Amino acid sequence: MTTEVHHHPEHSRFEAEVDGHLCVLDYLLHERTMTITHTGVPAAVGGRGIAADLTRVALDTAQAQGWKVVPACSYAAAYLRRHPQYQGLLA
Repeated sequence: MTTEVHHHPEHSRFEAEVDGHLCVLDYLLHERTMTITHTGVPAAVGGRGIAADLTRVALDTAQAQGWKVVPACSYAAAYLRRHPQYQGLLA
């Protein structure tokens, strides 16, 4: 199952609500570089691939916008290592 993820560029955040819990991926955008600063999924809904869905949507958005990515968040860095199709996005 894929989580429905919403991008809120005015808050520099991707969000998903799962079973009443807010899951987020926060980023900073400077010029054309997205720095992923935090991925947060509450323990109550952890282990369902929600962080992966948030990260995938963020990276797909960066790719579509022509942005480079800095994975400052440890989860995002690990995700990028496991998914070589996104290596070209690295700043």
